[in-house]
Amino acid sequence: VQLQASGGGLVQAGGSLRLSCAASGIIFSIYAMGWYRQAPGKQRELVATITRGGNTNYADPVKGRFTISRDNAKNAVYLQMNSLKPEDTAVYYCNALRSNIVYWGQGTQVTVSS
Repeated sequence: VQLQASGGGLVQAGGSLRLSCAASGIIFSIYAMGWYRQAPGKQRELVATITRGGNTNYADPVKGRFTISRDNAKNAVYLQMNSLKPEDTAVYYCNALRSNIVYWGQGTQVTVSS
């Protein structure tokens, strides 16, 4: 199983980035997918999740700014991040969840400068 996250980078505050996560080795459509992030010295935290059916859930700090979506035909999940803030700086990870099975990707760095 591989979850390959990409799209991170350096952006100024107020800017946008779109993260992608390409999955292989799983039947993508039956997994819920999620984005998490971990800032230096902090625990990994939930950013957003999307169910098999497309229902979404967001952490309060990103509501109204981030949008999670999935394309089952491409085995991919996306995170559109707008109005970025310096506190969004972190390594972003995607995961795939089904019952008690969880797979994690390797992470992509997002750095937001003030």
